[in-house]
Amino acid sequence: RAYRTSEDAGNSYDPYATALRMQDSLRSDYDWSKVYYAYWIDSIAPQINATYPTLEIVRYDTLWIVPPDIYTLVPVAGYPEGAEDAWYSENGGNLANWHSQVEQWTNNGYAGLADVATDPQGFLQPQTPQFNTLFNDLVGKKNNETEGGTRFYDRSSLVHVHGEKIFKPWWADEIRLGANMRRYTPDSDGTIFSDTNGRVIANQEVGLYTGIKRHFLEDKLIATATVRADKNQNFNLVMSPAASLVWTPTPTDFVRLSFSSALRNPTLADQYLFLNVGPATLVGNLEGAQDLVTVQSFINYRNSSSGTNIAFNLDTLQYFDIAPLRPEQVRTLEAGYRTTLGEKLYLDANYYFSWYSHFIGYNIGLDVQFENPQFPEFITGIDVYRYAANSLNQVQTQGASLGFNYFLDDNFTLNGNYSWNKLVKTDEDDPIIPAFNTPEHKYNLGLTARGLEAKGKDSWGFSLNYRWVQGFVFEGSPQFTGFVPAYDLLDGQVNYKFDAQGLTVKAGASNLLKNEHIETYGGPTVGRLAYISFAMDL
Repeated sequence: RAYRTSEDAGNSYDPYATALRMQDSLRSDYDWSKVYYAYWIDSIAPQINATYPTLEIVRYDTLWIVPPDIYTLVPVAGYPEGAEDAWYSENGGNLANWHSQVEQWTNNGYAGLADVATDPQGFLQPQTPQFNTLFNDLVGKKNNETEGGTRFYDRSSLVHVHGEKIFKPWWADEIRLGANMRRYTPDSDGTIFSDTNGRVIANQEVGLYTGIKRHFLEDKLIATATVRADKNQNFNLVMSPAASLVWTPTPTDFVRLSFSSALRNPTLADQYLFLNVGPATLVGNLEGAQDLVTVQSFINYRNSSSGTNIAFNLDTLQYFDIAPLRPEQVRTLEAGYRTTLGEKLYLDANYYFSWYSHFIGYNIGLDVQFENPQFPEFITGIDVYRYAANSLNQVQTQGASLGFNYFLDDNFTLNGNYSWNKLVKTDEDDPIIPAFNTPEHKYNLGLTARGLEAKGKDSWGFSLNYRWVQGFVFEGSPQFTGFVPAYDLLDGQVNYKFDAQGLTVKAGASNLLKNEHIETYGGPTVGRLAYISFAMDL
């Protein structure tokens, strides 16, 4: 088989980058903060000073004076115990209102500051002519260094070819021999990938595999073994062996044991991405990166100047390098059991344990530029980068699932399943951000009815399914990393089959009760989706 896929981004654009570009084109963050500060000092600070606790003498310290070699008492000023906490407690609402007021003033005016008086407008009301003109200008130009807009251009393509031959010798059930080839051709004109200034990117990978399957013990035991070799043009050859046993001691009992291995080549984004999203630049990683500063150490550096120590301490900065990407490899041990109890209850249980080498995630680092390293308080620039990166140590995952079907009678079935998935980082100091993005616990329960009698030979059925998903941390881009709260949903559908016409009509809805929720941090709120379908037997 062979196929080709082609992309076309159409008129899509980056809404987050568009908002940032619109803000910056009106007034820089620096100028906006100056205006805000001026309004706050002029209008709000006097109100705070009028009610804020006053300094009092809270104690006396002794001081030895030489000469005349005597102790003297020195008054120490401070706020009465609990006075500041009480003020903040009483004025929490006022602070919020004052902020909203100053924010509105800042968006509308310039507080008489000469350096921003030439462009006083700080905020454009959506759908006004000025807003639409600026918006259309940005989304009409490509999101690259040449045009400076926010529109994506993507004409990437993929060609895939796959062939397989099955042999059936006398000494085995079957032998499979296969191969595949993929060729990726990214084409984003620098709006997504690093194909800037006419640079052409292409990526090719090939794979070969073979496997054998055979029955033993009067067909009660099935054994399989496979091995696969994969080579991407940017990475070394990787071998992936696997084997499994399925034992059927009785017609209703199945025991599964397997060892498998697989690889995940870095995606095109992992290899070639170059996308400025505002707070950070997302970068692919084929060459590695050097001399990046950790985020926490930079925070410590900025806090190293305080009190009488006005100099920043360069020794607090921690630098690190990121190695070029390698393919991710995983080894998995799995055990499962499936049975039927009586004639009504079907059970399926499964447990797996996986360990990853070179787990692909992200590292975030800073490129800090100093005007003069001898005077580290003068920083000329800070660039934040999110690099695709491998874990420094082994990453482990484990999980289990349990599913059941209970046949109440010929028409009604109860079903449900529960799954548990857990990520384990073997080294907590590893800076990798794994982006596991999987809830630890989730389950669903359902009721299905089919073949219920209707008039004539017609029949109808329905299904209800309840789903619950535990909250989890979703790790994506720097601005899209956060907690996804737990949510539950009820899905339902009803169907009617017209036997004479061979027509089945189905109507239903997912999230029947319209429990609005998010499934990815920074993603859209998901509500109800209703549908109707028609299927006809020809």
